Amino acid sequence: MILALIQAHHLQVSHFTAAIVFAFFVSVVFGVTQRSTAREMVRYAGYCFVFFVCGLFVASWLMWLLHH
Repeated sequence: MILALIQAHHLQVSHFTAAIVFAFFVSVVFGVTQRSTAREMVRYAGYCFVFFVCGLFVASWLMWLLHH
């Protein structure tokens, strides 16, 4: 269904955008499943999101260094 929607509207998503969207949704799931109060869930989800994004930048720089 999503693939058909993307093909119908010619939506192109970069790898970076896809990784950010993935990090957001995984962080939300981690926050909801790993903490008990709403405040802790939001804080943990934000914490996970920051680490995912930092990891994304570190991995991209490592791949760039290996390539050059």
